[in-house]
Amino acid sequence: MIELTRLNGNPMVLNSDLIKTAEASPDTMLTLINGEKLIVREDCGEVVERILAYRARLLAAVAKRLPTYGDLQRVVALASLDVSGQPKPAPPPGRDPAQSR
Repeated sequence: MIELTRLNGNPMVLNSDLIKTAEASPDTMLTLINGEKLIVREDCGEVVERILAYRARLLAAVAKRLPTYGDLQRVVALASLDVSGQPKPAPPPGRDPAQSR
């Protein structure tokens, strides 16, 4: 959940997993997966930063409960994040990386 501010100044807490799109036109309009639209005072960049910070806190909380680093790597793989710091290997020549998904 992330805290945002409605255009009228009222604070709100939003489940960030429900956000489908965020548009700046010039106000930030969030479209949720159910089609509902919300206008917030924060710009798109700030919304993204709050989502990333929230997800990082979640991942850190999970990591604290795991007994080994290998378990953390499995959780990160499930979340499609790479925390190893190592560059990902290049796909073989002639293969579209999107096809391996």
